[in-house]
Amino acid sequence: MDFIDRIKDKINSIPELPLKIKKGYLSAEESLVIYPLPGGQNLVEYYDGIKDVQLNFEIAMKSKDGSKVEQTLWLISDMLERVEDVTSSNKSFEFNNLTITSKPFINDADEQGWFVFLLDFQTKLTTFEGENK
Repeated sequence: MDFIDRIKDKINSIPELPLKIKKGYLSAEESLVIYPLPGGQNLVEYYDGIKDVQLNFEIAMKSKDGSKVEQTLWLISDMLERVEDVTSSNKSFEFNNLTITSKPFINDADEQGWFVFLLDFQTKLTTFEGENK
């Protein structure tokens, strides 16, 4: 299923974005990433293998510029709240909705001057069996 790649592409299309978002986890340097969180679940499973699922994701940003991190995650949050459609490139899912579950918040500020902010969201999708690529 290519949802995380498609939402990543939508985020990277924001003109004012100071960094490109990548899949994975924060690196030792300045970074902006998206990754799945635990707690996803099947809401409904139909006889033909089609499932309605609820999945959790987190966006994290790390930088020595705290205001840059905060502004970037609020920019992404505002864009995500307006998302009406995400289209699968391999027909593995249909988008139903997206809900911000935690607005941008500071998670860490360390002795080396790095700030980490997080933004959490949940999406509901219909997935198609045999198409989970």
